[in-house]
Amino acid sequence: MPSEHLIRVLVADDQELIRSALATVVGTQEDLDLVGTVPSGEDAVQACLEHRVDVVLMDIRMGSLDGIGACTEIRRLRPETRVLILTTFDLDDYLFGALAAGAGGFLTKDTPGLEVAAAIREVYAGRSVVSPRATRALIDQIAHKVPRNEIAALEFSTREREVMELLARGLSNAEIGQELFVAESTVKTHVGSLIRKLGVRDRLHVVVWAYQNGAI
Repeated sequence: MPSEHLIRVLVADDQELIRSALATVVGTQEDLDLVGTVPSGEDAVQACLEHRVDVVLMDIRMGSLDGIGACTEIRRLRPETRVLILTTFDLDDYLFGALAAGAGGFLTKDTPGLEVAAAIREVYAGRSVVSPRATRALIDQIAHKVPRNEIAALEFSTREREVMELLARGLSNAEIGQELFVAESTVKTHVGSLIRKLGVRDRLHVVVWAYQNGAI
């Protein structure tokens, strides 16, 4: 495969074992190019600038400059680099901050290797990836932290409201399809419609909007 098609990936984690495991995952994929591994947020920012990194696998909690701070700097200095946050299930506050910092996705550290590789490709393509467990943690924080406004003057179909409510429960497209007895492709169509109608960038921000405006 020509080198111009390779996705340039950086791994940033302060635990050597995690760095090694993720490096192995990236190294076994023909379309991914591991440009390096670093133990800190500061090193991640520098490496992104030096190596034209496409996607960073970033631990959310590291040293003096954590994943949120590093994500903010990377998005400011090299906005074309996408950041895929790695987290444990109990770091809800950090997840909410990473969302505001512009992270392209969230994965828990127990995510299987092939799913990590697939998430890298999705984030590189400009889509958002959030594991169901991380979604539920984020939604719990959104429900408690986001102030509710008067609901915006937008019209939703009955199906769109059902999909929005199930998104807010942290369900994946496949799970929503099972709940509503429709095809996953149909769910994707409804989610895309909600994203366009609300003018937000991804499914997670649909949930944020819903809580902000009292739709849920």
